[in-house]
Amino acid sequence: MSTTHPDWGSILDEHLGNSKKPLIVVLGSTACGKTDFSITLAKSIKGAEVVNADSRQLYRHMDIGTAKITETQMQEIPHHMLDVLKPDQESTSGWYQTEAKEIIDSIHKKGGVPILVGGSMLYISSIIDELSMAPETDQELRDKLMKEYDLDNGETLFNRLLNQDPIRASKLHKNNKPRLVRALEILKLSNPSDLEYKYELGSNKTETELDILIFGVRRERTDLVDRINSRAKLMIESGWIDEVKSLMDLGYTELDPGMKSHGYKEIMAYLKAEDPISLEKLTEKIAAKTRQYSKRQKTWWKGDTRINWIDL
Repeated sequence: MSTTHPDWGSILDEHLGNSKKPLIVVLGSTACGKTDFSITLAKSIKGAEVVNADSRQLYRHMDIGTAKITETQMQEIPHHMLDVLKPDQESTSGWYQTEAKEIIDSIHKKGGVPILVGGSMLYISSIIDELSMAPETDQELRDKLMKEYDLDNGETLFNRLLNQDPIRASKLHKNNKPRLVRALEILKLSNPSDLEYKYELGSNKTETELDILIFGVRRERTDLVDRINSRAKLMIESGWIDEVKSLMDLGYTELDPGMKSHGYKEIMAYLKAEDPISLEKLTEKIAAKTRQYSKRQKTWWKGDTRINWIDL
């Protein structure tokens, strides 16, 4: 389904009127405007509380470079899953699923409405698709499958999935590299009796019986690219380099999970370099990485018919 921005209110009202355990999801590419839209959405719902689904915003001391929402921006809407990890702590989709579902359940028990907001594909899927019921990532296997995909643009891998799990294959597009590789990874790592992850990509209910409504925020590509470029520059001007310096002073390194986030490792390399590149080149390098990530996000959600797209 696709819709335009003025129509989201009627879709929301109808959904809330027919839901026992509503979960509203706001997803989209980085820098597309999810935060502002989620606040507008939350203010229109009695008892709304936001649950963060941005993997980088889980980390403390990382505010500027993650575009973390400020207290002022929250406008007194309760927010969860922000600043819950130290930069040297690992985060997985399985851990996130457990923590986020507990929060979602607690919001429902209060009679409230949880709004899941973010752009981290696996984290959102861990809630709406039960994706993390599958095994955690095997990086060696994933790298092998990624290389195999590139040999013929996924033709062999897709046929393999079609033979082994035709139901799953029917819900995937061959060109969706991340999902195709992950599906085969799961099949390889799981015992037959463990294949209860039940992606159910075409369904609007998970095994938790949540009544899920998904809004996707999007912009024209040229507009999004301009926003990404401008935001990278603004973040640098707003003290992102000093933020990374402070993290380094606290003892964090490029090997820590949180510091592998877009921009942080580039700034750390810039600070350590004997002959650093110019700030202009650093900003462009970060913006380029972010643009690449936004393309992966778009590919991940491409073809998901559950998403009601909001054109900003």
